[in-house]
Order: sequence, then structure tokens, then C-alpha cells
Amino acid sequence: MKNDTLRVADATLYYELRGSGPLLVLVGAPMGTRFLAPLADLLAADHTVLTTDPRGIGASILDDPESDSSAAQRGDDLARLIEHVDAGPAAVFGTSGGAVSALALTQRHPGLVHTVIAHEPPINDVLEDREERHAAVEDIIATYESGDVPGAWKKFLVNAGAPPPPQQDGAPPDPQQVADERHWFRHEMRGTTQFRPDVAALRSSGARIVIGLGEESAGQLLDRTSHAMAALLGELPAPFPGGHIAFVLDPAGFAPRLREVLRSQ
Repeated sequence: MKNDTLRVADATLYYELRGSGPLLVLVGAPMGTRFLAPLADLLAADHTVLTTDPRGIGASILDDPESDSSAAQRGDDLARLIEHVDAGPAAVFGTSGGAVSALALTQRHPGLVHTVIAHEPPINDVLEDREERHAAVEDIIATYESGDVPGAWKKFLVNAGAPPPPQQDGAPPDPQQVADERHWFRHEMRGTTQFRPDVAALRSSGARIVIGLGEESAGQLLDRTSHAMAALLGELPAPFPGGHIAFVLDPAGFAPRLREVLRSQ
């Protein structure tokens, strides 16, 4: 594995490269390289795999730590990275906020992407009750800003309709985890969920776009956003094993399905 940084206008982006073959970008938000590494290791057997920490997360450092992170900025960052490694056009697997980043990349830099798999994009703006969903996000952020971190997480999970995470062992949180959490709540969540896809630009990009959906995500908010986004593109979501973070919990079970979708036309 090679790890390095790339300087852009207002940040220094950390990235990792593995393997050889066609370029495959794996991207999350707020999840970065450490969460994607096990999946990247598996896929590096037949791909050059690029992973990165999104701006403001992990080792990707912002010049102004209090600046917001928009999907458009993160899409531009991905474009700079793809150009930098000089191995495109790329296939891109984006998950959660990274799925939104991948869609922004595609509509802003279409020549750099030939296939996009947007796994469970949290785009509230494609829903009929978007104003209610936006208000829920603002309430979550306000709860975090008040200092009630557990309350913010509880509201987040209720809003998402997602199960609670596994019980922690009581160890103090990692400082980097706390910093990443702070950036996500204060500077990334709003810009991700309020992203407005340009459907005309996506359709005319020339890229193959697949909306992925976890088989265990039925009834959750991201089930709704994924179906709505796929419908705008005239498609049905492609099923993936597990739930929202199955690529972390079971990368060996997730990788074969990702390869299958990448190969299909």
C-alpha cells in the first residue's frame, strides 16, 4: 500500500493506493480510509484501489477547521485525486455521504468517471417530506451543539430508523474519533443531506449510475432516499448484502456483490 497527501486550494487530502489494474475509488463520508481498508485490501487483487479521508476527517486537514464540507467540495476533491493518480476514468463506490460525494463528482466532472455505485445516499431533498427531514437534521445538529452528544446520536438513529450500534466496552473515545464526530455534526451533515442532485447532468454524464441499497435497510430512511434517487434516474436500487455498514462488518461477504455489480451492464 502507498499512502500520501495531495494539496488542494483549502486543504491537504490524505489518500491510500493499493493493488493494480483498473482504478476503483472507494469513498465514504464521514467514514474514511480506516473503515474502507479491509474492503480495499480484498478488491486490490484486481483493481488499483484509491481510498481517502474526506476533507476535515482523519488525516485530511482543512486550512480552516471550522469551514463546512459540501458534497460539491468533496466531489471536486475526488476529481483532483483521480487526476493526481493518473489512472482514470474510474469506477467509484460511494457509501452514505460518500455516495453523495460520488454523485457530485459525476455531475461536476463526468469525464473522470465511467461507473458510479451510490450505496444508500442520504439525500433528503429527493423526498416528498424533505422539509420535515431537513428540520430533523437541524434539530440533531442543535442538540449536538448544546453539548448533549448522546442525545444527538439518539435523535440521529431515530430519524434514520436505524438500529442502535453495538454496545461499547466503556473505554474512553479516541480523540480522532471525537474530532471526526464534531466535524460531521457541525460541518458535514447539513451539506450532505441537503445536496440537490442534477438529474439531467447525471443522465448526460455518460457514466453508468447504480443506486445500491442494503437488504437489511428496509423501512429505514435510507431505504426511502435510495428508492427515490433511483426512481429519478429511471432505475430500481441494486440490492447489496447486509445493512448500511455491511462493507465494514463483513467485507468478505460484501466484496463479491460489489464485483458483480461492477461487472454487470
